Amino acid sequence: MSEVRTRFAPSPTGLLHIGNARTAVMNWLFTRHSGGKFILRIEDTDVERSTVESETAILNDLKWLGLDWDEGPEVGGDYAPYRQSERRNRYDAVAQTLLDAGQAYRCYCTPEALETRREAMRAAGQNVQYDGQCRHLTEADREKLEAQGRESVIRFKVDADSASFQDLIRETVTFPGDTIGDFVLMRQNGMPMYNFCCVIDDHDMAITHVVRGDDHVSNTPRQVLIYQAMGWDVPVFAHTPMILGPDKQRLSKRHGATSVSQYEAEGYLPEALVNFLSLLSWSSASGDEILDRTRLIQEFDFARVSKSAAVFDTDKLRWMNGQYIRALSPEAFATAIQPFLVEAGLTLSEAQIALIAPLFQEKVEVLSQIGEKVSVLFQEHATPENEEAAALIGEESAKTVFQTFIDETAALSSWQAEDFKAVMKAVQKASGVKGKGLWMPVRVALTGQVHGPDLSATAVFFGLEKCRRLMQEAISA
Repeated sequence: MSEVRTRFAPSPTGLLHIGNARTAVMNWLFTRHSGGKFILRIEDTDVERSTVESETAILNDLKWLGLDWDEGPEVGGDYAPYRQSERRNRYDAVAQTLLDAGQAYRCYCTPEALETRREAMRAAGQNVQYDGQCRHLTEADREKLEAQGRESVIRFKVDADSASFQDLIRETVTFPGDTIGDFVLMRQNGMPMYNFCCVIDDHDMAITHVVRGDDHVSNTPRQVLIYQAMGWDVPVFAHTPMILGPDKQRLSKRHGATSVSQYEAEGYLPEALVNFLSLLSWSSASGDEILDRTRLIQEFDFARVSKSAAVFDTDKLRWMNGQYIRALSPEAFATAIQPFLVEAGLTLSEAQIALIAPLFQEKVEVLSQIGEKVSVLFQEHATPENEEAAALIGEESAKTVFQTFIDETAALSSWQAEDFKAVMKAVQKASGVKGKGLWMPVRVALTGQVHGPDLSATAVFFGLEKCRRLMQEAISA
């Protein structure tokens, strides 16, 4: 087999959504596994909706995910240009070739006339497709219609009994020719249709494997017919199953975040998101779920991609992201949380962040939680978070612990973790209170919370005087 060449071809009409990101991940993993070339192509023939801003955002999202491309925008390559808007002359030339060969024809039917005939087909229970009215127009007929100001589209003439293709997931797929109908290649405004220009691009860029979502399955027979009409090799296809929400409906905005940029903003790590997306319909033979990029590349195989739709489980993604967060070095975690601290209104020094980071690395599943978690360290008063917390500091034994704490720290001149632990040991001995009866009231007195970061580190961050003040406030509560 020749070198594997795949492509990811987003339309710059909006943000990079999760479904497209999963397609990009599978293309990239398969290509890297095969030692081939991963091409990025921008399909911007929708002139009204395509924007430079969307293209830039998509490229930035791919870079954030770590999906580098071997050819395409910002990289170049032997098959440039990689934007469809810059390839118009090529599409015009191929369309003319098909017209000259009698494999395509100009159609002058108006949208209104087409819709009237479609309604009649629906009413008769027939397949709704073009009825071929303009198939056999003579040159004189065409000249007459054009003289009337009628504009035309270019349609492909479907004469094949069927169209078949090989799919790495679905195996052999066949569509009867009478279900396809003569389809449009070029619009009235001269812009190519998706099914037409993507075939030309894939051929010109020597794409060997087309990996995309199964919402494109119905497009594929039309594309295969174009390949065959031009005498071009048909690539191997792989149509990945759709992604569903927890309610088993197609993933959409109602299920929560759907764009890659939203997940970045919420504090997901790119390594975790790539790992999670790779497991939507694919699985490792080992059964492992936490797989770094090296293992994903080594193990990826379309033979292990299910034909069934995948369910996007946000809880599992959060769990997986938490695993990746805990695997970060303390320094990497401190760097990762810095922008989220700023977003929460906390401008801290590097030394402060380095001190705070170890307290919360085990406590967050997404980085955006850090602001709320860290806020406990900057509150002036420790208001009990709930009735349980309030009850803990209301016990007489707790009041004894607090007063003993104040007494034991009266003469201290240093306040490090070992000092706090020594004080707590002395408080236990003097008060006779131990275990949860000792530690939990102290935590609530200092933070207002029943659960939280390491208590000795929290106390050191507060400083001795603040700890003594909070204990006094707890006695008076």
